[in-house]
Parts: sequence; structure tokens; C-alpha cells
Amino acid sequence: MYKILIVDDEPLSVIGIRSMIESLDLDLQVTGTAGNGEEALALMKKDMPDIVLTDIKMPVMDGLTYIKTSRELYGENKPVFIILTSYEEFWMAKQAITYNAMEYLVKVELSEEILKNTLEKAIETIGPMNEKAEDSALSESSFMYRMHEKFMISLLHDLFESEEQFRLQAQDLGLNFSYEKFLCCYGELLSPQHSSLSYSQNTSLFSGCIQMIINLLERSFPCHVITLDNSHFAIIICGAEKLPDPQELFDRVFNSVHNYYNVATKCGVGICVSSPMSICDSFQFARSAFRRCTDEKPVVLSSDKGTVQSHDSFNISLVKTDLIRAFEDYDPALLSDTVSRLSSLLSEHQEHYLQALDLASNLLYLSISILPDGEEVLKDHFSDTPDSYLSLYRMNSVPQIINWLERYSECMHGLFEDRRRDHKNHIVSDVKKYINTHTHDKLSLNEIAATFGISPSYLSQLFSKYNDTGFNEYINTCKIEEAKRLLKTENLKVYEVADMLNFGSEFYFSKVFKKIQGVTPTEYIAKP
Repeated sequence: MYKILIVDDEPLSVIGIRSMIESLDLDLQVTGTAGNGEEALALMKKDMPDIVLTDIKMPVMDGLTYIKTSRELYGENKPVFIILTSYEEFWMAKQAITYNAMEYLVKVELSEEILKNTLEKAIETIGPMNEKAEDSALSESSFMYRMHEKFMISLLHDLFESEEQFRLQAQDLGLNFSYEKFLCCYGELLSPQHSSLSYSQNTSLFSGCIQMIINLLERSFPCHVITLDNSHFAIIICGAEKLPDPQELFDRVFNSVHNYYNVATKCGVGICVSSPMSICDSFQFARSAFRRCTDEKPVVLSSDKGTVQSHDSFNISLVKTDLIRAFEDYDPALLSDTVSRLSSLLSEHQEHYLQALDLASNLLYLSISILPDGEEVLKDHFSDTPDSYLSLYRMNSVPQIINWLERYSECMHGLFEDRRRDHKNHIVSDVKKYINTHTHDKLSLNEIAATFGISPSYLSQLFSKYNDTGFNEYINTCKIEEAKRLLKTENLKVYEVADMLNFGSEFYFSKVFKKIQGVTPTEYIAKP
């Protein structure tokens, strides 16, 4: 799979090009979009694309400067650059060719056929992919995506065991929450075509709408957009000093989505909070405000007169200890017992329909985000109902929601039974992937355990049982493998490698190196 980065400061242009690429029968995947050259360089540092389609005229850093800088940093061969231009920018496109850009395309003349021919030429230039390397990259990408989704759901529902665990996970995922203000929103996309489209078509439509929302919002404020299912989403807007007028901002953004995709949006806006650990409170207020959304008033603020306050929402953190343990351990009995207790509580208070819907929605979002293929499993289990698992939103009484919860519990029970035998080995596998991608960091049992939300002693026990070596020995082995690469291919000094890999001292590095390799680093370098 060849990776493509689209760089353009016009959201509609990005969406149009992305849609064209996704409609082509080519081995391609759009892995990122950026609004200027500076953003693109930051994305390339994290995940190098094979092909870049870039506009020329952009704010902050224009396309020519971006290509020139990329060539200086990464050489002449990768990535393959394709220029997007207009007639009046033609002279600039010619200049880009001197930076080894492969081709230029005039925007107003761009068609699927022209784009396909150009991309096929780019693929031919790159040559065949290394399948082993590609599988490894996809595995790592999938792992990081799961970690990101799990982090965001934990943040929305206050599922972190401590602020320290939150800080470590945010740091490892490269997420910035060092802002003074946060505002959370909860929304739903409503398409008149929904019933006539297939599941994959609805997924593609939803993905396009979400990408457009991200592109439009990021032009004004840093934000995180979390997809909750195939029609619902959450937004976390971050602000340095003050946040925007949400009514004006979301009216503008959602009108653009409607004009382009013919998809309506309803959105509840929560309260402004000053700590990332309080984002869950803003989310609860947002869900309460959402219930007052109408066709005439699709955006409702929690401060609006008459808005139901957050105590009418169901906060899943009330049962978070049992839920976290059930999901982490694939414990079917514990999950069934927890859902049963919650259903009994709802049965005693059948007038609380909105709280019942909140409870079921929260469990649904947890399953989709935490389980690697949770959405597919739920979709299959509810395949005999309209809208599959989203039939939840057709329920109009507490007894109906309780019936849905019983089916949900049955589905999760079967899934957990199938996987519990291997889940501990999966934890070790994920931790090993994490260690392999963080060899330049100072790694410790406590910090990695916190990152994965488990205790240090439990992680140590799992490693001893499901791995050939102990935890610390595995870290050292991975670091020495990276050290061998750095010593041989990067031509670095022994003390430089020791420092890069956080060994503390050259002496300790040499000692560990000899223990694992049988020779000192200097002797290893001297070997032919």
C-alpha cells in the first residue's frame, strides 16, 4: 500500500482530491492532510509518505519552500512530489520541477483519469513495495491507531486511573494538551441517503464529513475529533487564552458540510474547562445539550436557557473499575455482571430514558474504540436489525434499551470467551511493539505499565510467562539491536550511541553490549 499526503490550504480542494484518490482502483492510501508546508514537514517526520500532492500558494510555508526543504532533509528520491497548480502559477510549477518534482497538474483540468495516470506513473517511479516492511508499518500504524482511540475514549469518560497515567499516554502518542482552555462537543451526522447506501458507502460518507470538519476547525483552533460510531462524533477544541463563539463557529462549519455533502449535523456544546482531566465534564454537558437539538436549532450550547444539565447524563466512570478490568482481561463474567446490574438499575427507573440511552451509547463507544475489531463484531451480531448496532438509536423506551443491552452483553460475552485465552499474550505483543519503536527513549517498567493501564507487577509477570526473556532483558536486547545499526550504518561514536539510546554512560552501554553480543562495541565496529 503506497502512502499519500495531500497538502493544500483549501479544505474543499483536499476533500475533492481525497475522494478522487479513494475512488481509484490503485494500491493507495491517503495517510494525512496538511494546510501548509510546515504542517506537512511535521507529518513527514512522523510518517514518511511515498507520494505528496501539494499546492504551491499556501500560508506559513508555500509549496516551493516545502519541497526544497524536504529535499534538503530527505534527499532527492523520496517522496515523489506532484504539484497542484493554476494557470497563473505555471512559472512556479516549472521552478518546482528543478527540485525533482515528478509532475504538475492544473487544478481546473484535474479529472480522475488524469490523476490516475499521474499516480500510476508515480507508483512506477517508486517501484515495488517491500512487503515485509509494509506489513510491519501497517501493523505499527494499526497499533498506534488503537492506542489513540482508546486514549480518547478514556479521556471523554474519565477512565484514567491517575493524572500521571494520562500524562504518560498523551506524551507517548504525541498529543498536546498544554492549553489553558478546552471545550467538548457531541454531534451526529444525518444523511437523507443513509438507508439507501451500503455500510461501506455510509462509512466513506461519514469519513469524508469528519475530515472536512477537521480541516475547517483546524484553520482556527487546535482540535481533536473522535469518531464514536458511524454517525456520532466528539470534538475537543483547545485554546491558549479564549475559545471561539461556538454558535458562530459550528454554524459555519456544519453549513459547509451540508452544502458539500448534503449531510445535516446536530451538535451539543459543553462547558469550557481549564484542565484536560475535566474534559469528561464538558463532554457530559455536551451530551445533555445535544438532546435539545432540533431541525430548527441544530447547535445547542449547554449555557442555553432550558438545557438539561449534566446530572441527567449517565457517566460511565461510575462503573469504570469493573469495566476497565472486564475489557482489559476479556472477562465475560465480569462484563455480563456489570451490564446486568446496570440493566436492573434502569428497570427500577424506567422514566429515565435519556440516561438509559446514555449508558448504552457509552458501552457501545467503549467496545468500538477499545476492541481492535469491535465495530465489525457488533455489526455482524446486530445484522438482523435495521442499521445494525445503530438500531440502539431507534429505541424509544427504557425496556427496549434494556433488550438492546442484553444482546450487546451476549455479543461481548461470546467475543471475550473466544479471546481471553490469548489476550495476555496480546498485551505482551503490544508492549514489545511499543519497546521496539521507543528504543531511543528511557524506558522503565513503571512508565510502560502506566502507558498500557496495567500494574508494573502484572506486566512483569506477563513478560516472564509469555516471553523468552524478562522485561529489562528484552529492552536491552532491542536497544543493542538499534545500537548495532547506528554503529554500522550511521558511523557514530560509541559514546554518541550510548547517549542516543539513553544508557546513562558509555561504560554501562559497553557492558550491556558485550553481555548480549559477546564483544564490545569497539570490537563490533572493527569486525568486517
